[in-house]
Amino acid sequence: MGQLAERAGVTVKTVRFYSDRGLLPEAARSGGGHRRYGPDALDRLRLIRSLRTLDLPVPDVRRVLDQDDDLEDLVARQLREVTSRLAALRWREAALRLLAESDCTVRERAERLRLIGTVSFPPGTAAIARFWRCWLPARLPARVAAAVVDRAVPALPDAPTPAQVLAFARLQEFVAGPCAVSGPRAGAGLGVPEVHAPGKGYRPAVLYEGLPEAFELAAAELRAGRAPHAGEALDCFAAVHAAALGRRDTADFRRGLHPLLAAETRVDRYWQLTAEIETQPPGPPEPTPGAADNWLRAALGATA
Repeated sequence: MGQLAERAGVTVKTVRFYSDRGLLPEAARSGGGHRRYGPDALDRLRLIRSLRTLDLPVPDVRRVLDQDDDLEDLVARQLREVTSRLAALRWREAALRLLAESDCTVRERAERLRLIGTVSFPPGTAAIARFWRCWLPARLPARVAAAVVDRAVPALPDAPTPAQVLAFARLQEFVAGPCAVSGPRAGAGLGVPEVHAPGKGYRPAVLYEGLPEAFELAAAELRAGRAPHAGEALDCFAAVHAAALGRRDTADFRRGLHPLLAAETRVDRYWQLTAEIETQPPGPPEPTPGAADNWLRAALGATA
C-alpha cells in the first residue's frame, strides 16, 4: 500500500479509503497481513483520482470503473451541475454587489434586500410563464399559447449585472400576485385587453399567431431608431387585427382600430423590466414585443 501510494503521489490514507470502498481491490495479503496490489492497480488508482478531481461522487466512480455507466454521460451530467452552480454564484455575486453599492440609501438597501429574498439562485422563469398562461385568453390553441409565452418570458443572462438582478426581482414581484382574466389584476396595473373580452368579435388565435411578424418588422424600425410611421410593419399590424376581427383593412377600419387599442390597459412595466433584464451593457435595449406594440400603435395613431 505504501509503495502504491508513493508511485501515485497520494497518501496511504487515500489508498486505504478507496480500497475499503471496493474501488481498488487488493490482489492478496502478505504473510504479515499487508495489502498487496496487482500491476493494474496504479493505472486504476490514477483513473480514480482523475474522476474524483472532477468531483464525481464515489458511486459514479464505481459505475465507471465497473463499466455500468458511460463516462461521457456522467461527465455531461456533472458539467450541467457545475454550470448551474456557476450561474448561481454569478447571480449571488451580482446581488451582493447590488446591496454594496455606495450610493444606495438605507431604505433602498432594505427594499433591495426584500426583493432579493424572493429570488432563487440561479433564478427560474416558471412564475413568469404561469403569469402569461393565465393572462392569455381562454381556449387559445396550445401551440399558439406556447409560442406567445416563449417570446414573452425573458432570457436570463448567465452573468448578470446588479441592475439586471434588481430588474428580475421586480419582475418576479410583478407577476407574483393572483391573475384574473375577467377583470383588472390587483396591484399590477394590468387589465384585460379588448381582444380578450367576449363580444368584441376578436379571434385571439388569429391575432396572436399573426402579431409576431408585425412585431419583428417594428423591431427592425426600433433598432434603426426610426419614429413611428406608415409602412410594411404597420400594414402587417393592421392586417392581422382586421383578419382577427373578420374585417377588411381599410382607412375607416384603421381609424376605428386606434382608439380601441389605445383604450387597453398596457403592460409597459412588464416590458420595461424585461428589456432591462435582456439588455447587455453597454449595448442599446433590444426591442421587446411590448416596445414593438407601442411603436405600432403610435404609427397607427399618426396615420389614422
